[in-house]
Amino acid sequence: MSTSLELQHTVGKTASLSGTSLHTGEKVSLRLHPATVDHGIKFKRKDLPDEPTIDARIDNLKMVERATTIGEGSIRVHTVEHVLAALSAMDVDNAIVEMDANEPPIGDGSAQPYVDLIKKAGVIAQEEARKFFDVREPMHVESKTGALLVLLPCETFRVSCTQAGPNNRFAQFLSMEITPATFEREIAPARTFVYYEDVRPLMEKNLIKGGSLENAIVVRGEAVLSKEPLRFADEFVRHKILDIVGDLALAGRRIRGHVVAVKPGHAANAELARALAREQTRRSAMSGSHAIPIGDAGLDTGEVMKILPHRFPFLMVDRVIGFEGEYKITAVKCVTINEPFFQGHFPGHPVMPGVMQVEAMAQVASLLLFKLTKTTSRIGYFMSADGVKFRKPVFPGDTMFIHAELTRSRGERMAKTKCYCVVNDAVVSEGELMFTFLDK
Repeated sequence: MSTSLELQHTVGKTASLSGTSLHTGEKVSLRLHPATVDHGIKFKRKDLPDEPTIDARIDNLKMVERATTIGEGSIRVHTVEHVLAALSAMDVDNAIVEMDANEPPIGDGSAQPYVDLIKKAGVIAQEEARKFFDVREPMHVESKTGALLVLLPCETFRVSCTQAGPNNRFAQFLSMEITPATFEREIAPARTFVYYEDVRPLMEKNLIKGGSLENAIVVRGEAVLSKEPLRFADEFVRHKILDIVGDLALAGRRIRGHVVAVKPGHAANAELARALAREQTRRSAMSGSHAIPIGDAGLDTGEVMKILPHRFPFLMVDRVIGFEGEYKITAVKCVTINEPFFQGHFPGHPVMPGVMQVEAMAQVASLLLFKLTKTTSRIGYFMSADGVKFRKPVFPGDTMFIHAELTRSRGERMAKTKCYCVVNDAVVSEGELMFTFLDK
């Protein structure tokens, strides 16, 4: 039986706050809503048609210049790191962050307003185990700007950070285990800080209309300009730790490991989150079931054909192994030398065409989507494929396990899935597929 701390959590009720956005200077209202298990953190743009949502995942990262921006298509949400840091550190796994603008309120430049909002909403346990990333061996990323992040094995989540500005001004160090109590007391109140020489060009271009000494600390030479005294003697390094916690939340799993950071920034933080996501994908592929069960857990070939309109030689799914929750599916395709495409695709050295692997992913994703909509009266049309990669060849005799996960949906009209194919414990192909639904 999982303990409360090992279960997923969401907020207990809807809570809201309003304020000014940093870059546009416009008023913005933010509402925090509860969400179901395995939902993750999603940002909802209530000010746009159809009220689209964006998953707070590293796959949706768009920009890391002075802040962290996520998006899908032309839709963006800027400066998400403070919201994500508060949600992650305060043990919220599933929530909807609804806004009527493209950027959350900047508040006082810290994460304290969001901690207060989460406490106002309350945090409740859910009946599903929390997902962790346990660091098994050292990982690291290093940037040309001198940023270095190393992730080491540890039974808890700890961050040790060294912050140093231009010419090593205001060098500071702090090491701390991140828990709800330590984050609220020691990290959340630390405010954003900027160096005058960096921010002056932005001010001249009128790009930070909402910026002021009320929501940021400005360092000019050896002077510290602020509306109030420093909240901590080492407030700068504490805010760097805040940003690390928020940016690493994009990895999508809670980390049990020790982050050692030297001169970190959003770009380096994001690269470490991306490395974590890649490693998790590799682990998921290796730990997947290699048995092909028959029964209620999955679908046999006859049941698959009742849902999909495809038939031989274009049916790319032999069996559905099973579903994980509401949003994930695993299926299998046994690749044989009798496949008709082998006759003309490198006949002297038969290799499964990459386009057929994409088709297999699309068919498996369609099965998942039909399960969610609970109807076969509509058909899913494959619209687009992004981030498609072919990592290893697939040969006759291989058994290909096909995984699909729903990452975004817009009513019953559109859906987006993350898919990958696995052979012999290795990811051979992957991609993000978009679908639309029409009546048959």
